[in-house]
Amino acid sequence: MPEVICQDQRRHTFAPNHTALLMIDMQRDFFTPPEETAALHEILASVELVLAAARNASVHVVHTREGYAHDGSDVNAFKRALGYVGRPGPNGPFLIRGSPGHDFFDGWEPHADETVIDKAGFSGFYRSALDEELRSRAITHLLLAGVTTQSCVHLTLRDAVERGYFCLTLDDCCAAVEPAVHQATMRIIRAENDLFGWIGDSAALLAAFARC
Repeated sequence: MPEVICQDQRRHTFAPNHTALLMIDMQRDFFTPPEETAALHEILASVELVLAAARNASVHVVHTREGYAHDGSDVNAFKRALGYVGRPGPNGPFLIRGSPGHDFFDGWEPHADETVIDKAGFSGFYRSALDEELRSRAITHLLLAGVTTQSCVHLTLRDAVERGYFCLTLDDCCAAVEPAVHQATMRIIRAENDLFGWIGDSAALLAAFARC
């Protein structure tokens, strides 16, 4: 089984056929405009390598996608007050299902045999079929990549841990608009004796796959 050498020399071992790669919110709206999302673009090369390796190793790939109805019926009162859902943007109304910006970033479209989870919230588990999908495939371990680290990635991670999944967050495959926020979230994951699982990187994961 692949064994990933993680931060603090911790080791994360997983069986590929019981593992899923969560590609979290790789959507156009989060990657535009490029001049404001440069830190997110910096992870694309690492994520591309991990995605290809996971597919080659028969790790199931799940793509999450945050989005909301045109009429705002699934936007809670707090998010409505924040005002970000549906605001005008370069790809149309921000995170509105069916708009160009809601769809996956160019080149990151799912394969036909991969799972897409649409969610009207930050966590991939929020009012979605993600848990049922994973359990139906006997998935016990998760690899996490995507954006943004402090929001959708970390909320998904927290919910996964509550459900008993063994989680490896890939440091160089996740990003926040502000790098300091990304690093702060990594510290939270490591806090209290690694309360939220393991932290590794793409090189360590690819090396683990290569040793199989």
